[in-house]
Amino acid sequence: MTKADLVNAMAEKAGLSKAETEKAIKAFTDVITEALKAGEKVALVGFGTFSVGERAARVGQNPQTGEKMNIPAAKVPKFKPGKALKDSVN
Repeated sequence: MTKADLVNAMAEKAGLSKAETEKAIKAFTDVITEALKAGEKVALVGFGTFSVGERAARVGQNPQTGEKMNIPAAKVPKFKPGKALKDSVN
């Protein structure tokens, strides 16, 4: 499902215009992004939890040349699905 498909489906289900729905989706993603940048967790009961994880620095290898390279530490976004979401998918 693409973003356009999501906008269409949500607009139809909520009875909103596509423009209003697109604004709502943008606001939702912006708020989650800002919270994760600030190091906060975003928990949506029944749906899941967005959080930030730490990935340690490590040594990798270029598959074409075999050359060793240092990969720096990084923060990565994580999503853990909630029980209701897991149950509805299975």
